[in-house]
Amino acid sequence: MTVTSQPDQQSPAPDLAQLLRPVVRESSVSEVAKRLLDHLSAGDIRPGTRLPAERQLAEALGVARSSVRGALSALDVLGIIEIRPGSGSYVREGTSEFLPRAINWGLMLGQRRTQDLVEVRTHMEGVSARLAAERATDADVALLEGHLSHMREAGDDVQAFIDADIAFHLECARIARNSVLSDILHSIRALLQVWMERVSDLEDTVSGTLCEHDAVLQAIRARDPEAADRAMAEHMRMASARLRTSMEH
Repeated sequence: MTVTSQPDQQSPAPDLAQLLRPVVRESSVSEVAKRLLDHLSAGDIRPGTRLPAERQLAEALGVARSSVRGALSALDVLGIIEIRPGSGSYVREGTSEFLPRAINWGLMLGQRRTQDLVEVRTHMEGVSARLAAERATDADVALLEGHLSHMREAGDDVQAFIDADIAFHLECARIARNSVLSDILHSIRALLQVWMERVSDLEDTVSGTLCEHDAVLQAIRARDPEAADRAMAEHMRMASARLRTSMEH
């Protein structure tokens, strides 16, 4: 969401307490944090806005102030809000970085919507690889080779490896030459970023990821849609397993 904000504004958000509904299940820090995140992602709470006081939030949500206090502390650690002693809690700027944080939070809580997003991404990548194999030109294959080379050359530069990995997948989507598919995969780019960041420190992530991407590339180079689909499905299966492992640590 793109907004013009005034971070130093001292008046509380006037409508937030009305937007919030009581937490139905037994109150917990995660439930309160999730409710606040829902409103943040929907654009109900603008960057720079001061949140209502703990007492007001507790009354609106129907929970104890300790649950609100714990949720605000968690969101502060995630960098989504800033707690200013003596002033209140404020939504941070830089909302372009909010979606990755929200996805990360969703993964940690095992939220159904985030799990569904992972599932959709898995199927969309298979379609992308299949279409790319059908439609790739020699120039397209060369671009994919370039991204894979950048992954190999990243060395200890984790961010460079992640960037090249994401570029490889988005290149496949472009080569597929289906605007709707490309838009969907671009829209969940934040998921790819969070996914790779979470698994980057697992043993064999780099070597496994390189081998899996190479298999996809070879199938696209051979213009073999079935092989490309199988190779991407295997990559998604292994990548999902690495993600699950990362969540257990």
